[in-house]
Amino acid sequence: MRFMGAALTALALNGGLAVAAGKSATHLIPRTALFGNPVRAQARLSPDGRYMSFLAPKNGVLNVWLAPFGKLEAAKPITDDKKRGIRQHHWADDGKHILFLQDEGGDENWRVYSVDVETHKQVDLTPLKNVRAEIVGLSHERPDVALVALNDRVPEYHDLYEINIATGERKLVERNDHEFAGYLEDLQLRPRLAVKTLADGGGEIYRNTGKDWEVFLKYGRDDSLTTRPVVVEAGGNSALLLSSIGRDKAALLSVDLSNGKQTVIGESNKADVSEVWLDPKSRKPQAFGVEYMTTEIEPLAPAVKQDIQRLTAALGPQFEVVSRTLDDTKWVVAVDDPVKVVSSYLYDRGSGKVTKLFDQRPELTGAPLRPMKPVEIKARDGLTLVGYLTLPAPAAGASGAASASGGHGGGGPAAAGASSAGASAAFDRPDSPVPLVLDVHGGPWARDSYGFNGEHQWLANRGYAVLSVNYRGSTGFGKKFINAGDHEWARNMHNDLLDAVDWAVKEKITQPDKVAIYGGSYGGYATLVGLTFTPDRFACGVDIVGPSNLFTLLNSIPPYWKSFFEDMVRRIGDPRTAEGRELLKQRSPLTFADKISKPLLIAQGANDPRVKQAEADQIVDAMKARKLPVTYVLYPDEGHGFARPQNRLSFYAVAEGFLAKCLGGRAEPIGNDFAGSSLKVKDGADYIQGLPAALKALEASPEARQQPESAKQDERH
Repeated sequence: MRFMGAALTALALNGGLAVAAGKSATHLIPRTALFGNPVRAQARLSPDGRYMSFLAPKNGVLNVWLAPFGKLEAAKPITDDKKRGIRQHHWADDGKHILFLQDEGGDENWRVYSVDVETHKQVDLTPLKNVRAEIVGLSHERPDVALVALNDRVPEYHDLYEINIATGERKLVERNDHEFAGYLEDLQLRPRLAVKTLADGGGEIYRNTGKDWEVFLKYGRDDSLTTRPVVVEAGGNSALLLSSIGRDKAALLSVDLSNGKQTVIGESNKADVSEVWLDPKSRKPQAFGVEYMTTEIEPLAPAVKQDIQRLTAALGPQFEVVSRTLDDTKWVVAVDDPVKVVSSYLYDRGSGKVTKLFDQRPELTGAPLRPMKPVEIKARDGLTLVGYLTLPAPAAGASGAASASGGHGGGGPAAAGASSAGASAAFDRPDSPVPLVLDVHGGPWARDSYGFNGEHQWLANRGYAVLSVNYRGSTGFGKKFINAGDHEWARNMHNDLLDAVDWAVKEKITQPDKVAIYGGSYGGYATLVGLTFTPDRFACGVDIVGPSNLFTLLNSIPPYWKSFFEDMVRRIGDPRTAEGRELLKQRSPLTFADKISKPLLIAQGANDPRVKQAEADQIVDAMKARKLPVTYVLYPDEGHGFARPQNRLSFYAVAEGFLAKCLGGRAEPIGNDFAGSSLKVKDGADYIQGLPAALKALEASPEARQQPESAKQDERH
């Protein structure tokens, strides 16, 4: 689950560092290249291998395109979305239809659509208002139907339906009277396992006996975020499970569904098992991945070991298998490397041949992308935090800097004791300290990872060091690490962020008065915490869809979150008790809005179902009542984050100008980046250079909201 992604002082921000505009030899990477529509993305093979599908713009909006196998240049669009763009698509196992989900204006009431790849006929499989649809299962054994969950009967819980992919005919197969949080199906699309959360924050996994459901496995609250069933294997007699029961790091287990016997298949003492490769027909495990600093894949079969060796030799270690044919002879592999354009490749398992399909953003080919370095940082209580650091290019004429860990370059672990602030991978320190943006991930039960990161590249290109840190409560590092975040919102979770900043200052990466805090969802909350609880630690902050009041947040969550509400309030604070309400009050930035003394930018989607617009309005109103100016931008057609590229471009243009004034970095002029956007600047436009003029130009030419030039520029195939 992701909630997750200020007084504007009139005094000039003095003491510009070595990244002022004009002092870098690195050219500005256009925002459109980083945040506009990709040229092509999400390559997928049809189950029979006859087709290749992908997402690409049609009239500036992402749609599904289809090509005969091996003839990518012959691709044609088969969908015609005109609003938000399609962000995920899946092949049905009949090889004749593609499925995709779409919501309305970011409300997350997803509908499932199918499109016939030959006739292009599109069917709304879940034509229900204010209902959230979720695809539970697809199977080659029943290729004509999809198992779909709908909360049409009661909004809090989802029932299971079989839906004919071609016609939309729907049949109820499981009424959720047990109030399960979710189901797992077998290859006949029969629900076989279900998960239920308990009032104490723990949970139970149920088994379908054919007559009723019975408890199969119980886990305590400490294991609630690190234990879950993965898949029911072919034959229906066994399942794969990720479990931290009796251990700290989640392991991959095989479970006999008749007697409950468990067998460990994969484990690591460094991190949780983070992914599992499955045979597309049998669902048997082929390999598993463990992500500590980077992901390492461990094969479970000799043939897959050879595949990993071949792909590593051809593409390097940063690859992911994203699509397969049903016979498993051909794979689509995506390469995700910090300094390479994200690319898709076709891999033939028989011959071992690797063929490039396309670059997702070819405009970035040859761009001055900066390396990302994994680092380890010691928190004040001894906990090790994994983070990722991206540094700007050296200033023009610079001779290079000494490594912060005793050498130049390098990606391996530093020698023990290399830094009193904590061991880290070696990285080249800047010649002199530069401004830093602390980019905080959302969730909080999620994590930052190694790979291409558009925000890191954008900010580094503008002259900032960028640091993302997996604070306690982040996932992937074992249950002790996650549970260390319980009741620590605005306390030790925030201290971890402060310790990361102190580490960067100690390593001479930045200066204490040149640090901005930036983030979305929980990261937006962390930004508000930074400017209220520790107002002297950050020069400014950027909050994207972040909650300001934890009490109102928990009392306005979507009804379909009820199944894990108990686990949430156990970890954050319980609004139903006097003690819990006081805790939530003391951890809410709104309570301390009068402490804000630094520039603050707030961005919000009006349709956000997770963090309602009221969360932004509350703190903006509190600041205005105290005559504390704030820059507040609102998107009427967005939800929890900004899906439309025109809105993304407008937000990053505003944020770039905001950070440039605060930290002194470089900024690309706003130019045409508001075209087609629904952007509304509710307050504080005058703080950002060029913003009032850009808004005036947009209002003078309202037709610009209809057909953005940036969208036209992205139509390249």
